[in-house]
Amino acid sequence: MRHDEMIGKVQALAQLPDRGTAERAAHAVVSTLSERLPAGLARHVAAQLPPDMAAAMREAVDTSAGRDSGTSCERFGLTAFAGRIAARAGTDEDAALRDAAAVMEVLDAALAPELTERMAGALPADIRELLPVGRAAQDAEGPG
Repeated sequence: MRHDEMIGKVQALAQLPDRGTAERAAHAVVSTLSERLPAGLARHVAAQLPPDMAAAMREAVDTSAGRDSGTSCERFGLTAFAGRIAARAGTDEDAALRDAAAVMEVLDAALAPELTERMAGALPADIRELLPVGRAAQDAEGPG
């Protein structure tokens, strides 16, 4: 999927006012996501993204990996995930969650299905719910 197409889909799904806002949201989400994923997996995800999105993801991986062995991910849940996205995108946490769900849906469409499944498996349940596959698995389990 091309960069312009991804940003357009994020803008439409999250109902954002303009492409600049959608671009900030997308970069904030992929950067934060890359901090939460194991470095190797984040690099595999970045390899399937358009260059601008991949660069944002790799930069966050490299920064995060510099703090540890380079293979482990940071451990944080949905509240911290939303807070980091909000800080990067210059928005509030509710909007960050809406934006994250839109970006995750676009990523789901852009990535190979097995890579999306690996990504879902690496995320805690509360963040995984933002992925379409996470919502599908949650729906299959029934109300809880």
